[in-house]
Amino acid sequence: MKIQQVVVRTEMVDRRIRLISILFLVIAVAGFATAQERRMTLSGETLTPAYEGWWPNDDGTFKLFFGYMNSNWEEDFVGDVGPGNYFSVVGPGELDDLDIDGYDFGRADEGQPTHFYPRRNAFLFTIDVPADFGEKELVWTLQARSNYMARAYGTLKPDYRIDPQVISTEVGGAFGSLDDRLRTNIPPELVLEGEAFRTVRVGQALDLAVTVKDPDNLPARSSRPPPRTAEQIYRPPQSIVVTSGPGERFSWIIYRGPADRASFEPVQMKTYMDSRVYANSPWSPPFTIPMPPEDNRWTSTVTFDTPGEYVLRGVASDGSMFTYQNVTVTVTR
Repeated sequence: MKIQQVVVRTEMVDRRIRLISILFLVIAVAGFATAQERRMTLSGETLTPAYEGWWPNDDGTFKLFFGYMNSNWEEDFVGDVGPGNYFSVVGPGELDDLDIDGYDFGRADEGQPTHFYPRRNAFLFTIDVPADFGEKELVWTLQARSNYMARAYGTLKPDYRIDPQVISTEVGGAFGSLDDRLRTNIPPELVLEGEAFRTVRVGQALDLAVTVKDPDNLPARSSRPPPRTAEQIYRPPQSIVVTSGPGERFSWIIYRGPADRASFEPVQMKTYMDSRVYANSPWSPPFTIPMPPEDNRWTSTVTFDTPGEYVLRGVASDGSMFTYQNVTVTVTR
């Protein structure tokens, strides 16, 4: 589509040489608008699972990291664990053909999300595999639209081995820093107050509280001032991966269940990479990472307007590494 537009406009220039400067301007503006539309598609795009990599655990097992890319800027997806959202353990290449159905009810649920926020949600959950996993593949199949299915293939291939510095780089942590000290970065400590399973009625506020501490203060909170002028705020991204500043932060998300049925107070900062200006996201200019509350205790409430079972996920981060805590909530009438 883009190539066809360029050809058409070039032919117009050839026919009307005397208007060449005006046409070049029109082409530039139209091309920029078209590119912006492609990058800023609000809905109608696809959802794709992502295998982020692995590292060894101390006990000889391995930890595999997964996330996803929702190519929309605003449209969410909800897909329960089932034929459209499942995991499989197979031999090498067994599910390379997307026409092959690998659904097995007994293995489908590996703790993956069923609510999918917009944009890139990297390193969102992990799955441990045994020491003898070998050359097998842990495959995540997602089909959020009837005409589009995708798979992510979790393996222990050496090229996929990662460390904390790789995670930081992939999420644009510490303003995209490549500081070698980040290779030993320790993720925040996250402690939930109360039970991990709760019951609440529709319309009844549920109190939530956690304590978050960064044991190594790495990466350290930055004193860099946020962008202030329109030129600074609206400057196009300078790197492939959008960046965010360092510093302890915490948010609740809806991990399983429809997010539009829940309301948090205060409104939670986004945990996905929304780089639009004023988007309440650490990746969004001119966002400033808020200072932690006293005693590092983060409190909030959530209220549901529809019965059902929901899984909340608390996301603690230092900007480069993440720690998670789930709370399962049964909402009754």
